[in-house]
Amino acid sequence: MTIQTFDQLLSAAQANGSRRMAVAAAQHSQVLISVEEMQRRGIATAVLIGDAPAIESIATAEGLTLNKTEIIHEPDTTLAARQAIAMAREGQVDVIVKGHLKTAELLSAALDRHTGVRDKKLLTHIALFEIPGYDRLIYVSDSGVVLYPSIWQKLEIIRNAVGTAHRLGLEEPKVAILAAFETVHPKATVSVDALALARMAGQGWVKGAIVDGPLALDLAISPESARIKQSKSPVAGYADILIVPNVPSGNIAAKGMQYFGGARLAGVVIGAQVPIVVISRADNAETKMFSMALAAVLAARR
Repeated sequence: MTIQTFDQLLSAAQANGSRRMAVAAAQHSQVLISVEEMQRRGIATAVLIGDAPAIESIATAEGLTLNKTEIIHEPDTTLAARQAIAMAREGQVDVIVKGHLKTAELLSAALDRHTGVRDKKLLTHIALFEIPGYDRLIYVSDSGVVLYPSIWQKLEIIRNAVGTAHRLGLEEPKVAILAAFETVHPKATVSVDALALARMAGQGWVKGAIVDGPLALDLAISPESARIKQSKSPVAGYADILIVPNVPSGNIAAKGMQYFGGARLAGVVIGAQVPIVVISRADNAETKMFSMALAAVLAARR
């Protein structure tokens, strides 16, 4: 079954059974609230690594029981990140979750060539959005890890996003490589990259997807815009996956969907040995819960 809503995502995560998750620097109220909900639903069994007195104090203040939840006292956030990564590398956990620490701190530990959880793939961020008025989830990548990707890195970003969509049941996702406009201009390197990537996909560099670009955002997701612009793109108006030019543009688009469009978000970093939940410290418990559910589904369907 293709997962098209976050309710379906939660149901799929529950159907797959509990996944063991290590939470690095777990002393954060919204993280603990989402962890308790995930455990209540049978989606996660958490190991909380962080400042134990702070974790217990927050749990008491929020009315959380955290029954039978393992807590490992490590107040140093860098060491907490390393311990979470070590547990994943040794096969003790299926998912890593970012708590109250910086993204760079956690990813630095994950990418360590000797002690990290590097795989053969490029680490990239996948964001799923459930947007009011849309009949499908919208994927956005990469809005969080590869700051200014090269064309080869963009190819890996596309492949990772398509692979994620396949694991969520979408057999042939439509991929729009975004730019400011649909025409190609030699001074607009983003548009040149998009055209090259679309041609590469057509030559077999991307399997199991329909890829086109450059496309402006409105043309990618609005059938009306596609009609008015008389676009013949096979992706126009119905894109499932939006490939953004770089992290700044992707992050702005993602925040716009959340705060202006009322979208619900789930985000995860893939390409490592296990999924890594890396979302903003300002995101609420619901966003963290959906992100953990997404990671749990991806871990179960590796």
